[in-house]
Amino acid sequence: MRTQIELFFIALGFFTRLPVPGWVEFAPEKLGQAARFLPWVGWIVGLISALVYGLAVQVLPVDLAVVLAMAAGIRTTGAFHEDGWADTCDGLGGGWNRAQILAIMKDSRIGSYGTIGLVLMLLAKYLALVDLGAEQDYPVIAALLVAHPLSRLTAVSLMAVLDYARSDDSAKSATVARRPTLAELGIATLGGVLPLLLLDPVEAFLVLVLAAVVGVLAMRTFALRLGGYTGDCLGATQQVAELIIYLGLLGAWNFT
Repeated sequence: MRTQIELFFIALGFFTRLPVPGWVEFAPEKLGQAARFLPWVGWIVGLISALVYGLAVQVLPVDLAVVLAMAAGIRTTGAFHEDGWADTCDGLGGGWNRAQILAIMKDSRIGSYGTIGLVLMLLAKYLALVDLGAEQDYPVIAALLVAHPLSRLTAVSLMAVLDYARSDDSAKSATVARRPTLAELGIATLGGVLPLLLLDPVEAFLVLVLAAVVGVLAMRTFALRLGGYTGDCLGATQQVAELIIYLGLLGAWNFT
């Protein structure tokens, strides 16, 4: 149990800016094992975002409460996944072959594709959440609590199917980017799907299917263009899945 708790804190310390206990020892091989808790880290990020929204909407309009909730989530993660999305947009948009794409994605500078992709992603999430909160607050809170864990599970699924794409840092990839075991996938899956209990069965099934579709399309795209995945690909997958979950819930709630 202590090992599992330590791995959770390692995941929390790596994927967010939140402090972790001093007794937690970081090591590359432990970080690879800690990926099982990425959806559980999504619980923390979703709870922080939902709490900020729930408090802010009591005194501010919905649109400003949504901005604050999004800002809280981004601050909590240090824009970790948004950065991956921007780098992936730059790489896939500006690179003609595998080597070019990987080189562009490794560049710390952001280009036109990354800037446009990041702006459109944030805008789409903002508009979806504002529309979800047009009549009552619960849809926004439920969407945040569901989307953050489930979207991170979608990213973890890539690690179970694809190889790590970079060969220039194979020592790192062998430890950090390892394939999760079935037991580790079970822990990640549990963390990703448990929040679906906040939704009715039809809504839960819809967002689960949408997240799976995003995962399959991401796997296909990265396999064809890169022959595998990188950390940026995982961040991009999480961002797209999060948005698609918001849009799916928005469509479901508008339909009913």
